[in-house]
Amino acid sequence: MRVSTDNDKCVGAGQCAMLIPDVFDQGDDGIVVLLQKEPAEDVHDDVRQAAVLCPSGSIHIAD
Repeated sequence: MRVSTDNDKCVGAGQCAMLIPDVFDQGDDGIVVLLQKEPAEDVHDDVRQAAVLCPSGSIHIAD
């Protein structure tokens, strides 16, 4: 899995950072910060859930 984020679309809702803080964080401005572009397999389901929950569709996943 490879994860990317679109910071221009991010609205700073923080769903991703709350769900899986090892992969996503937020900067001082609330915009997503991607901590792991290729997260471990054991968190793939959580990363997919974060992408689904993202209100702006800022999280993109390639398998």
